[in-house]
Amino acid sequence: MTATASTTPAAPDEALALDRQAEELGPGGDLAPEVDQEAYRRRMQRRREVQQQRVGERNLEKGLVLVFTGEGKGKTTAALGLVLRTLGHGERVAVVQFIKGGWQPGEARALARFGEDLHWHALGEGFTWETQDRERDRQLVHSAWERSCSYLADADRKLVVLDEINVALKLGYLDPDQVLEGLALRPPLTHVALTGRGAPPALLERADLVTEMKAVRHPFREQGVKAQAGIEY
Repeated sequence: MTATASTTPAAPDEALALDRQAEELGPGGDLAPEVDQEAYRRRMQRRREVQQQRVGERNLEKGLVLVFTGEGKGKTTAALGLVLRTLGHGERVAVVQFIKGGWQPGEARALARFGEDLHWHALGEGFTWETQDRERDRQLVHSAWERSCSYLADADRKLVVLDEINVALKLGYLDPDQVLEGLALRPPLTHVALTGRGAPPALLERADLVTEMKAVRHPFREQGVKAQAGIEY
């Protein structure tokens, strides 16, 4: 039997009221104004009650569209954290890498031990300044997208990661509407993570979660440090 998502979310006004209470009570620690331990304990007890209510009210279960974008480092790394977590729960995962493919990253070798639970496809040939062939790049992107659609429609895969697909969209090799149609192929409880700089507005609007990585400092730019094994690949 195919699993279906719950469709009974919390009442918006009640949920927002609980959110406000949690914010007013704060996270505790030295941020709390109470000096007296008993007063502090009462605040934290109330905070726990509110948090339990918040968790209880959020009872909707659904497959999520998660976007990791921005100029900062860590977008693929965040998605691979989800891969490891999902595999740890005994679920099956597929990773399709757009653009990338000129080398085998360390995470692909490490995760190979999961066997058939993880399907990993690096279907690009490198950055545009390395390939120098726009039509070849376009063909590879479309091939990667066809493979992606087969996984998006596969109920056996709990998580599908489309790595650097945002870059393919930014370069014009895929149309945002085409990707949104592909996302609609998913079974109700299948998650999909899309990574890369320059995620288009239409995708951001569709996403359930958007995390934008902000570049504050980078060793390559400021110090001339090369890409290193275990950090960049």
